Amino acid sequence: MTPRFFVRRRAGRVALFAGLAAAMLLSGCAHWRPSTQPTRSPESVQNRVVQLMPSKVSDKQGWADDIQAAFSAQHLNASDRNLCATLAVAGQESSFHADPRVPGLDRIARRELERRAAAAHVPPFLLDGALDLKSSTGQTYKQRLSHVHTERQLSELFEDFVGQVPLGRKLLGGFNPVHTGGPMQVDVRFATAHDANYPYPVDGSIRHEVFSRRGGLYFGILHLLGYPTDYPSPLYRFADYNAGWYASRNAAFQRAVSRITGDKLALDGDLVIYGSSATSHTERATLQLADRLGLSDDDIHAALKEGESPDFANTAVYRRVFALADKQAGKRVPRAILPGIKLDSPKITRDLTTAWFAKRVESRWKQCMARAGS
Repeated sequence: MTPRFFVRRRAGRVALFAGLAAAMLLSGCAHWRPSTQPTRSPESVQNRVVQLMPSKVSDKQGWADDIQAAFSAQHLNASDRNLCATLAVAGQESSFHADPRVPGLDRIARRELERRAAAAHVPPFLLDGALDLKSSTGQTYKQRLSHVHTERQLSELFEDFVGQVPLGRKLLGGFNPVHTGGPMQVDVRFATAHDANYPYPVDGSIRHEVFSRRGGLYFGILHLLGYPTDYPSPLYRFADYNAGWYASRNAAFQRAVSRITGDKLALDGDLVIYGSSATSHTERATLQLADRLGLSDDDIHAALKEGESPDFANTAVYRRVFALADKQAGKRVPRAILPGIKLDSPKITRDLTTAWFAKRVESRWKQCMARAGS
C-alpha cells in the first residue's frame, strides 16, 4: 500500500481540470473516443477481471462487479490494458481492501492534532480536554481515536469532532484533513469535482462514497483513465495518478525550458501557481523566452494556465519551446518524463517519490498483463 494520509502534494492539482475529457486508451491513440458500444459484454468483463486479479484477493466477484460498473458508466474500453491498469493501482494503493488498515494510524492522527494545536497556540491540556468529551457514539473522542485503524474511521471521527466540538473547528478549520481514501486512495476533492455522472445513490456525501469500494473504484478509474494523453508508455499515466493529470507531460516541458534558459526548475508538473497571483518559477523562466518564441507575456501566461488540460499541448508556447529544445539537443527531446516529486505524508518513513510509485504500479501492471497472456 502507498501510505498517503494527510498528503499535501497531489491533492490540490487533480481537481482543477473540471471539464471531463474523453478517456483515452493506455496505448495513447490520439483520436480515441469512448464508445457507447462496449467491446465486451458486462458478464465477460466481470469474468475477465476475476481471471486477472491476483489469486489471494477476497470477494473477486464483488470487485469485478464494481470495476465493470465503473467502466460501463464511464464508457471506457474494458481492454486488458485498462483493466490491468486499474488492478495495478488498486493493488498498490490498498492491496485490494476497500477500506485498508493503516498501521499506527491512531498515533499519526494524534500527532497531526498536536501539530495543529501547537500552530494555533492551543495548550495541550485544552486539546486533551476536548478529546475527553463524549462523541456521538457515546465514546470519548480519545477512546475512538485509540481504536482508529482505517482512514474511513478517522474521517468519520474528524467529521464528528469538527461538527460537535468548538475546538475541533478551530484546529481543523471546518475541513476534514483526511484527503484520500478507499481502495484506490482517491482524493476527495477530485471526486467532489467530478461527481456529475456518479451512477450510484450517494450515501450521505461524496466523501463517504470515496471510502466505499464502489465509489473508490469509480473515482479511481476516472482519475486513472478519464483524460486524453498520447504518452508512449503507461508508466507516465501511473505517475500522473500520483502527481495529477498531465504532470508527466508538464514535467517534460519544464525540463525543456530549464535546458534552454539554464534555470533550474522543479520538475513537478505545476506550470502556474493556482489560486494565487504569484508568478511561478516555471512561468518566470518561460517569460525569458518571449522574444525567441515570438509571443507576448500574456500569451505565455494564458498558455501555461492550460497546464491541467489536453489543450496545453496545442498551444504555441508548447510547440515553440519544444522546437527550441529539439534544435538545441539536435534530436527530439522527450515529451513525457517522470515528475521529480517527493511524497510527503506523516505515514511515510522512507524517501518515496512519484517515480517510485509509478514504477511499482508498472511492475504490477506487467504482472497482470502476463496473466492476461499479453
